[in-house]
Amino acid sequence: MSVKTVLFPTDFSTASDAALPHASILAQGSNARMVILHVEEPPVAYAAGQFYYGVSEPDKQVLEKMLQAVVPADSAIAHEHRLVVGDPSEEVIRVAKEEHADMIVMGTHGRSGVARLLMGSVAEYVLRHAPCPVMVIRQPEAAAV
Repeated sequence: MSVKTVLFPTDFSTASDAALPHASILAQGSNARMVILHVEEPPVAYAAGQFYYGVSEPDKQVLEKMLQAVVPADSAIAHEHRLVVGDPSEEVIRVAKEEHADMIVMGTHGRSGVARLLMGSVAEYVLRHAPCPVMVIRQPEAAAV
């Protein structure tokens, strides 16, 4: 399998941290470039056009700085950063198509039962709809929340 572009979506979680070395090794071994992606969710609109942010609205400059800090361990690996706004599941698929990704490597929190039902699963959606193979790395048990 020829891998030229590895898409690495990150939500800055420990699950994403656990997947980064795998994405780096794949990119390094294939001499591929990495596209490191963060998808910021837009505020949720509800009754009367008001918005709920859950937490204070994130500062784009802070997010960009956090994203720039996510880098492969080997600085020789070609990589670029993308910050987009939208539904994480759909944006990962869109960017994978746009970048002609040969592989997506992402972390998962490994939620199950009610937590998965309530929170949804970006990894599961990506697995079902990706235009390329997907490697999902489960967050280590010790770090699971």
